[in-house]
Amino acid sequence: MSAIHGTVESLRIALAALSANKARGVLTTLGIIIGIVAVVTTMTAANGLANSFRESASVMGADVLYVSHHPWIITGRFFQYRNRPNISLKHSFKLDQRLQSAVAINPTTTTMRSIKYGSEDRHNITVVGTTHKHVLMSSAVPEFGRFFTGYDVQYRRWVCVIGKTVHDQLFEGHDPINKNLKIGRSEFRVVGVMEKQGSAGFFGGPDFDSQVFVPITTFAKAFGGFGRNVDIGVKAPSGVTLADYEYEVIGEMRKIRKLKPGEPDDFSVNKMESLMDAFNNVMGVVVMIGLAITGVSLFVGGVGVMNIMFVSVTERTREIGIRKAIGAKRRAILTQFLFESSAICLVGGAIGVALSFAVAAAMNKFLMPASVSLPIVVVALLVSLLTGVLSGFIPAWRASRLNPIEALRYE
Repeated sequence: MSAIHGTVESLRIALAALSANKARGVLTTLGIIIGIVAVVTTMTAANGLANSFRESASVMGADVLYVSHHPWIITGRFFQYRNRPNISLKHSFKLDQRLQSAVAINPTTTTMRSIKYGSEDRHNITVVGTTHKHVLMSSAVPEFGRFFTGYDVQYRRWVCVIGKTVHDQLFEGHDPINKNLKIGRSEFRVVGVMEKQGSAGFFGGPDFDSQVFVPITTFAKAFGGFGRNVDIGVKAPSGVTLADYEYEVIGEMRKIRKLKPGEPDDFSVNKMESLMDAFNNVMGVVVMIGLAITGVSLFVGGVGVMNIMFVSVTERTREIGIRKAIGAKRRAILTQFLFESSAICLVGGAIGVALSFAVAAAMNKFLMPASVSLPIVVVALLVSLLTGVLSGFIPAWRASRLNPIEALRYE
C-alpha cells in the first residue's frame, strides 16, 4: 500500500507542478502535437490508400487469371516484351474451346475516345470492349439498367454501359437509360450505369468509374479490327487453387501459340495476388519513410520536453532537498518527474489525435477514404507516453540522485 500511496502522491505533485506552469507546458507540447499529428496522418493515409486500393482491386476478381501481352508489374526492361505478338480475339475463342473447366473466359480491349451527350463532352475516356461475361469476372454490377447480353455481343449491337463518374458528369439530373451517347464518331445507346467502383490508379491502373463498356464485337467494328491486342480473363473453377490452375492456362496458351518445348512464353499470366504484393511492398516502404520523417518531429519534441524537465529540476532543487530530508525515497522523486514528463507528452498526444481527426475528415472529403481508427489512436497515445518516459528519464534520474544537503543549500 505504501508503494501505491507514494505513486499517487508523486502523480499529485507532478500535476500540481504542471498546473503551476501552464504556459510552459503548452509551449512544450507543441513539438509533441506536431509529431503525433504527423504519425497519425501517415498511418491514416496509408490505411486509407490500402483500403481504397483493395476495394477497387476486388473489382478485377481475386480468382481470375489475366492472359496479357506483358506483365502488369515490369521489373526488368520493357523492350523484352514489346516484340511479342498480339493476343487477339481468335486466341480467346480457342482458349474458350480448350479450357472447358473455366467458369468464364472473357476477352477485353481498350481505347481512349472522346464522348459527348448533348452539349456536354469529355475527352480521353477509356472505352472498354468486352463481353456479357464481364459481370462474371468481378464483383461490379450495374447500379441501374442492365449490362449488355450475349445477344448484344453476337449481333454487334450499338449499346453501352457507362461508369458512375461518366453518368454524374454527362447525365446529372437526367435518366441516361436509352439515351444516345456519342463515342468518337459512333453513337451508342446507354443501357446501364455501373455502381461506384473506385480507382486502381496507384500503379497507373484505370479509374473504373470513368469507363464506358461496349460489346467487343461492336468495339472491333467501331474502333479497330479483330487483330487488336486483348487481355483474356479466365475465372478459375471453385475448389481449384489459382496457382495450380495457372499452370493449366499456361499450358493451353502455349499450345494455342504453337510454342515448342524450351521456348519462352510470349505472353504473361497476371493475377491480383501479384498486384497486391507489389502494392504492399511499395506501401511498406512509403510508410517506413513517412514514419522516419515523423520520428524526427517527435525527437525534436522530446528534446524540448527534456530541456524543460532539466529547467524544472533546477528550479525545484530546494524542494527536492526538503522532500528527501523528510524521508522521500529516490524512487518517489524519479516517479514524480517521470509522471510530469509523461503527462506533458500525453496531453500533447491527445491534442494531436484530436487535430488528426480534422485532418482525416479533410482527407476523406478531398483526397481519399480515410478515418482515424481505434488502433491508430492507441498507438499514437502509446508513442506519446513512450516519448515522455524517454525524454524525462535523464532529468528525473538526476533529480533522484541529488544530495539532500547540497540541495537544501541551493538558492
